[in-house]
Amino acid sequence: MELSNKSSKIKLIVSGIIPFLFLIILMVYIFGPGSELLDLGVPLPEITMERIDFINSEIQVTVRNTGPIPVEIAMADINDRIQPAAVEPDRYLQRYETALVRIPFEWNESEPYRVGITIGDGVRFEKEVEAAAFALEPTFDLMIFFAIIGTYVGIIPVMIGLLWLPFIKRISKQKYHFFLALTAGLLLFLGIDSVEEALEVSKESLADSFNGVLLIATVLMTSFLGLYFLGEKLVNRAKSSRITKPVAIALMISIGIGLHNFGEGLAIGAAVGLGSIAFSTFLIVGFALHNTTEGIAIASPMSREKRVIGKLAVMGMIAGAPAIFGAWVGGFVYSPFTSVVFLSIGAGAIFQVIITILKWIREEGDKNLSSGAVASGFVVGMIIMYLTSILI
Repeated sequence: MELSNKSSKIKLIVSGIIPFLFLIILMVYIFGPGSELLDLGVPLPEITMERIDFINSEIQVTVRNTGPIPVEIAMADINDRIQPAAVEPDRYLQRYETALVRIPFEWNESEPYRVGITIGDGVRFEKEVEAAAFALEPTFDLMIFFAIIGTYVGIIPVMIGLLWLPFIKRISKQKYHFFLALTAGLLLFLGIDSVEEALEVSKESLADSFNGVLLIATVLMTSFLGLYFLGEKLVNRAKSSRITKPVAIALMISIGIGLHNFGEGLAIGAAVGLGSIAFSTFLIVGFALHNTTEGIAIASPMSREKRVIGKLAVMGMIAGAPAIFGAWVGGFVYSPFTSVVFLSIGAGAIFQVIITILKWIREEGDKNLSSGAVASGFVVGMIIMYLTSILI
């Protein structure tokens, strides 16, 4: 009997391995003897200028080879005029390899510039900068500046939103469902906003070879499914521990909002680095109004708990503080690829939390999610986020 079981297991393993062996043989043939038969087209070179920094009397361009073949950087030009340039570490780039092109140039702050890079076969690539600004260097004062801005647009608005807790505690069950649905509507808007920002960054700054749309979809779904699994574990654990289900849901909301605010901080830091944003009082007020609603999203599920002040403070920091870290990363070491990935992770986390909230509403008594309180709450949440986003 044992021998037959071992034999069946061996057959199962072999049947699973055989298709992979044939696939390996096919790949070896395609990249070996069959490569000449399949080589029907001419591969085109492509480079991407991922970052342009303006230093004293110098323009520095970070270039990546995003094409299928090696390239050589031949020359650089500013506003269609050829300029001397040094390339570090060297002019020859393999696929996805990067180089720093240093162009001595007396540039003027706030003026627009077109930066061109020509490769060995004569193909020229160009990128335009709307307004030149000094590249940011990590200093203590600048880190404090980003921390203050992150506090203004992240931590303080979320904490203000948490002050809705006493009001939500005193309302009826139907109105409570309204606020839970309102939370889902707020989060749905944040999720869509994250996807929109990721698509915009992908279109403007990410090389086509990275397949930005597919990258966003892959990261979003991976984040959604991974966090959904962890969220279910957390909720199930809450049933047999001191952590109650509302606290678990509020914690997941805080994490999802925190990931979104990290992506928002990336955008803020990058904008400051490019000199394309001025932090006026009106702008800060716009961010504050928009992000205050995130505090309501955390407070809603916690309104049925007792002694929640300490927990709410921690959750507010989880949701708001990532804006500071995002601003630091975006201002000092911005990367389009990283920005797209984090925005997509945030979107997946938020969509996962929406599903959890809707399940919570059903368990609270609204089995079909079709009551007027739920429907109106969802719509009002979306409208509030839209109206506050106009101010930004």
